[in-house]
Amino acid sequence: MKKIVHKSAIPLYAAAVTWLLYALLFPLYRLPHFLLAAAAAAVVGVVARLFCRDTVEEVPEEPETTGNEELDKMIADGKKAITEMKRLDDNIADPAISAQIVRLQQLAGKIFAQVEQNPEKLPQIRKFMNYYLPTTLKILNAYDRMGEQGVSGENITSTMQKVEGMMSTIITAFEKQLDSLFGSEAMDISTDMVVLENMMAREGLTDDPLHKTVTSETPPQTEPAAEEKTQVDAGGITLEL
Repeated sequence: MKKIVHKSAIPLYAAAVTWLLYALLFPLYRLPHFLLAAAAAAVVGVVARLFCRDTVEEVPEEPETTGNEELDKMIADGKKAITEMKRLDDNIADPAISAQIVRLQQLAGKIFAQVEQNPEKLPQIRKFMNYYLPTTLKILNAYDRMGEQGVSGENITSTMQKVEGMMSTIITAFEKQLDSLFGSEAMDISTDMVVLENMMAREGLTDDPLHKTVTSETPPQTEPAAEEKTQVDAGGITLEL
Protein backbone atom coordinates (compact mmCIF):
# COMPACT_ATOMS: atom_id res chain seq x y z
CA MET A 1 0.00 0.00 0.00
CA LYS A 2 1.12 3.51 -0.79
CA LYS A 3 0.66 6.23 1.84
CA ILE A 4 -0.35 9.75 0.80
CA VAL A 5 -0.10 12.49 3.44
CA HIS A 6 -2.71 15.27 3.24
CA LYS A 7 -1.72 18.35 5.19
CA SER A 8 -4.51 20.22 6.96
CA ALA A 9 -5.62 23.53 5.43
CA ILE A 10 -6.74 24.95 8.80
CA PRO A 11 -3.39 26.73 9.50
CA LEU A 12 -3.70 28.61 6.21
CA TYR A 13 -7.27 29.62 7.00
CA ALA A 14 -6.20 30.72 10.49
CA ALA A 15 -3.42 32.88 9.05
CA ALA A 16 -5.83 34.43 6.55
CA VAL A 17 -8.36 35.20 9.26
CA THR A 18 -5.60 36.82 11.31
CA TRP A 19 -4.78 39.12 8.40
CA LEU A 20 -8.44 40.04 8.05
CA LEU A 21 -8.93 40.77 11.75
CA TYR A 22 -5.74 42.80 11.89
CA ALA A 23 -6.92 44.87 8.90
CA LEU A 24 -10.26 45.51 10.59
CA LEU A 25 -8.80 46.42 13.99
CA PHE A 26 -5.53 48.13 13.10
CA PRO A 27 -4.32 50.47 10.34
CA LEU A 28 -2.58 48.99 7.30
CA TYR A 29 -1.01 51.88 5.42
CA ARG A 30 2.63 51.71 6.47
CA LEU A 31 5.29 49.04 6.05
CA PRO A 32 5.60 48.32 9.79
CA HIS A 33 1.85 47.64 9.91
CA PHE A 34 2.16 45.00 7.19
CA LEU A 35 5.16 43.44 8.92
CA LEU A 36 3.24 43.17 12.19
CA ALA A 37 0.26 41.64 10.41
CA ALA A 38 2.50 39.14 8.67
CA ALA A 39 4.20 38.20 11.92
CA ALA A 40 0.86 37.75 13.69
CA ALA A 41 -0.46 35.59 10.84
CA ALA A 42 2.71 33.44 10.91
CA VAL A 43 2.45 32.87 14.65
CA VAL A 44 -1.22 31.90 14.41
CA GLY A 45 -0.43 29.57 11.50
CA VAL A 46 2.36 27.81 13.42
CA VAL A 47 0.17 27.36 16.50
CA ALA A 48 -2.67 26.00 14.36
CA ARG A 49 -0.25 23.55 12.69
CA LEU A 50 0.69 22.17 16.11
CA PHE A 51 -2.93 21.31 16.86
CA CYS A 52 -3.96 20.09 13.43
CA ARG A 53 -2.92 16.59 12.43
CA ASP A 54 -2.20 15.55 8.89
CA THR A 55 -4.42 12.88 7.42
CA VAL A 56 -2.79 9.78 5.90
CA GLU A 57 -4.51 7.99 3.03
CA GLU A 58 -3.47 4.50 2.00
CA VAL A 59 -3.95 3.66 -1.66
CA PRO A 60 -2.90 0.50 -3.50
CA GLU A 61 0.28 0.90 -5.48
CA GLU A 62 0.02 0.55 -9.21
CA PRO A 63 2.13 -2.41 -10.29
CA GLU A 64 5.12 -1.54 -12.41
CA THR A 65 4.93 -2.90 -15.91
CA THR A 66 7.48 -3.49 -18.62
CA GLY A 67 4.92 -3.88 -21.37
CA ASN A 68 5.75 -7.59 -21.57
CA GLU A 69 3.13 -9.65 -19.72
CA GLU A 70 5.32 -12.73 -19.40
CA LEU A 71 8.27 -10.68 -18.15
CA ASP A 72 6.05 -8.87 -15.62
CA LYS A 73 4.88 -12.24 -14.28
CA MET A 74 8.46 -13.46 -14.01
CA ILE A 75 9.46 -10.34 -12.06
CA ALA A 76 6.47 -10.63 -9.70
CA ASP A 77 6.97 -14.38 -9.13
CA GLY A 78 10.69 -13.81 -8.65
CA LYS A 79 10.09 -11.22 -5.92
CA LYS A 80 7.70 -13.59 -4.16
CA ALA A 81 10.24 -16.42 -4.35
CA ILE A 82 13.04 -14.24 -2.93
CA THR A 83 10.76 -13.10 -0.09
CA GLU A 84 9.83 -16.71 0.69
CA MET A 85 13.48 -17.75 0.74
CA LYS A 86 14.28 -14.97 3.20
CA ARG A 87 11.44 -16.14 5.44
CA LEU A 88 12.66 -19.74 5.31
CA ASP A 89 16.21 -18.64 6.09
CA ASP A 90 14.99 -16.74 9.16
CA ASN A 91 12.74 -19.60 10.27
CA ILE A 92 15.06 -22.59 9.85
CA ALA A 93 17.49 -23.01 12.72
CA ASP A 94 19.98 -25.33 11.01
CA PRO A 95 22.93 -23.08 10.01
CA ALA A 96 24.00 -25.34 7.12
CA ILE A 97 20.55 -25.33 5.51
CA SER A 98 20.22 -21.59 6.12
CA ALA A 99 23.52 -20.94 4.35
CA GLN A 100 22.38 -23.05 1.40
CA ILE A 101 19.09 -21.16 1.23
CA VAL A 102 21.03 -17.88 1.13
CA ARG A 103 23.06 -19.28 -1.77
CA LEU A 104 19.86 -20.24 -3.61
CA GLN A 105 18.50 -16.77 -2.96
CA GLN A 106 21.61 -15.17 -4.47
CA LEU A 107 21.54 -17.41 -7.54
CA ALA A 108 17.82 -16.89 -8.11
CA GLY A 109 18.26 -13.12 -7.82
CA LYS A 110 21.01 -13.15 -10.45
CA ILE A 111 18.87 -15.30 -12.75
CA PHE A 112 15.91 -12.91 -12.45
CA ALA A 113 18.12 -9.86 -12.97
CA GLN A 114 19.75 -11.36 -16.07
CA VAL A 115 16.39 -12.18 -17.68
CA GLU A 116 14.91 -8.81 -16.71
CA GLN A 117 17.78 -7.11 -18.53
CA ASN A 118 17.52 -9.53 -21.47
CA PRO A 119 13.83 -10.47 -21.96
CA GLU A 120 14.73 -12.57 -25.00
CA LYS A 121 16.11 -15.14 -22.54
CA LEU A 122 12.69 -15.76 -20.99
CA PRO A 123 12.17 -19.07 -22.84
CA GLN A 124 15.37 -20.40 -21.25
CA ILE A 125 13.94 -20.22 -17.72
CA ARG A 126 10.35 -21.37 -18.28
CA LYS A 127 10.97 -24.82 -16.80
CA PHE A 128 12.97 -23.23 -14.00
CA MET A 129 10.08 -20.88 -13.14
CA ASN A 130 7.28 -23.42 -13.66
CA TYR A 131 8.81 -26.43 -11.93
CA TYR A 132 12.28 -26.26 -10.41
CA LEU A 133 11.79 -23.08 -8.39
CA PRO A 134 8.30 -23.79 -6.99
CA THR A 135 9.23 -27.42 -6.24
CA THR A 136 12.33 -26.28 -4.37
CA LEU A 137 10.24 -23.89 -2.28
CA LYS A 138 7.71 -26.66 -1.63
CA ILE A 139 10.46 -29.00 -0.38
CA LEU A 140 11.98 -26.32 1.84
CA ASN A 141 8.58 -25.43 3.29
CA ALA A 142 7.99 -29.09 4.14
CA TYR A 143 11.42 -29.20 5.81
CA ASP A 144 10.53 -26.08 7.78
CA ARG A 145 7.18 -27.51 8.95
CA MET A 146 8.71 -30.83 9.96
CA GLY A 147 11.49 -29.13 11.87
CA GLU A 148 8.95 -27.19 13.91
CA GLN A 149 7.28 -30.39 15.18
CA GLY A 150 10.04 -31.19 17.63
CA VAL A 151 9.63 -34.92 16.96
CA SER A 152 12.36 -37.36 15.88
CA GLY A 153 10.02 -39.84 14.23
CA GLU A 154 11.09 -42.09 11.40
CA ASN A 155 9.14 -40.25 8.70
CA ILE A 156 10.14 -36.76 9.78
CA THR A 157 13.79 -37.59 10.38
CA SER A 158 14.30 -39.51 7.13
CA THR A 159 12.54 -36.86 5.05
CA MET A 160 14.56 -34.05 6.57
CA GLN A 161 17.77 -35.96 5.96
CA LYS A 162 16.82 -36.49 2.32
CA VAL A 163 16.19 -32.77 1.92
CA GLU A 164 19.54 -31.94 3.52
CA GLY A 165 21.30 -34.38 1.20
CA MET A 166 19.61 -32.93 -1.88
CA MET A 167 20.38 -29.27 -1.23
CA SER A 168 23.81 -29.37 -2.87
CA THR A 169 22.22 -30.88 -6.00
CA ILE A 170 19.62 -28.11 -6.10
CA ILE A 171 22.33 -25.45 -5.75
CA THR A 172 24.27 -27.01 -8.63
CA ALA A 173 21.11 -26.95 -10.78
CA PHE A 174 20.58 -23.25 -10.00
CA GLU A 175 24.22 -22.52 -10.88
CA LYS A 176 23.90 -24.33 -14.21
CA GLN A 177 20.69 -22.45 -14.97
CA LEU A 178 22.49 -19.15 -14.41
CA ASP A 179 25.49 -20.30 -16.45
CA SER A 180 23.27 -21.34 -19.38
CA LEU A 181 21.96 -17.77 -19.69
CA PHE A 182 25.44 -16.66 -20.76
CA GLY A 183 25.80 -19.28 -23.52
CA SER A 184 25.22 -16.96 -26.48
CA GLU A 185 27.39 -14.23 -24.96
CA ALA A 186 30.22 -16.69 -24.39
CA MET A 187 30.00 -17.77 -28.02
CA ASP A 188 30.03 -14.17 -29.26
CA ILE A 189 33.03 -13.32 -27.08
CA SER A 190 34.91 -16.43 -28.28
CA THR A 191 34.29 -15.44 -31.89
CA ASP A 192 35.46 -11.89 -31.25
CA MET A 193 38.62 -13.20 -29.55
CA VAL A 194 39.48 -15.45 -32.52
CA VAL A 195 38.94 -12.61 -35.01
CA LEU A 196 40.99 -10.21 -32.89
CA GLU A 197 43.80 -12.73 -32.49
CA ASN A 198 43.96 -13.41 -36.24
CA MET A 199 43.93 -9.71 -37.11
CA MET A 200 46.77 -8.96 -34.70
CA ALA A 201 48.76 -11.89 -36.09
CA ARG A 202 48.31 -10.69 -39.68
CA GLU A 203 49.53 -7.24 -38.66
CA GLY A 204 52.60 -8.78 -37.04
CA LEU A 205 51.51 -7.71 -33.55
CA THR A 206 51.93 -11.18 -32.07
CA ASP A 207 54.65 -13.81 -32.06
CA ASP A 208 52.45 -16.53 -33.57
CA PRO A 209 54.20 -17.63 -36.79
CA LEU A 210 51.28 -19.83 -37.86
CA HIS A 211 49.03 -16.85 -38.54
CA LYS A 212 51.54 -14.50 -40.11
CA THR A 213 51.04 -13.65 -43.74
CA VAL A 214 54.06 -14.13 -45.96
CA THR A 215 55.06 -10.64 -46.96
CA SER A 216 58.05 -11.44 -49.08
CA GLU A 217 57.43 -11.83 -52.80
CA THR A 218 57.64 -15.23 -54.39
CA PRO A 219 61.08 -15.55 -56.06
CA PRO A 220 60.92 -15.51 -59.87
CA GLN A 221 61.21 -18.82 -61.63
CA THR A 222 64.61 -19.37 -63.17
CA GLU A 223 65.20 -20.64 -66.67
CA PRO A 224 66.00 -24.34 -66.85
CA ALA A 225 69.69 -25.03 -66.85
CA ALA A 226 71.31 -25.58 -70.20
CA GLU A 227 72.09 -29.15 -69.34
CA GLU A 228 68.41 -29.74 -68.54
CA LYS A 229 67.30 -28.72 -72.04
CA THR A 230 66.45 -31.63 -74.22
CA GLN A 231 66.37 -31.50 -77.97
CA VAL A 232 64.12 -33.84 -79.86
CA ASP A 233 64.46 -34.22 -83.59
CA ALA A 234 61.12 -35.06 -85.15
CA GLY A 235 61.23 -34.98 -88.89
CA GLY A 236 63.47 -31.94 -89.18
CA ILE A 237 61.58 -30.00 -86.49
CA THR A 238 63.56 -29.40 -83.35
CA LEU A 239 61.58 -29.15 -80.06
CA GLU A 240 63.21 -27.71 -77.03
CA LEU A 241 61.79 -28.76 -73.70
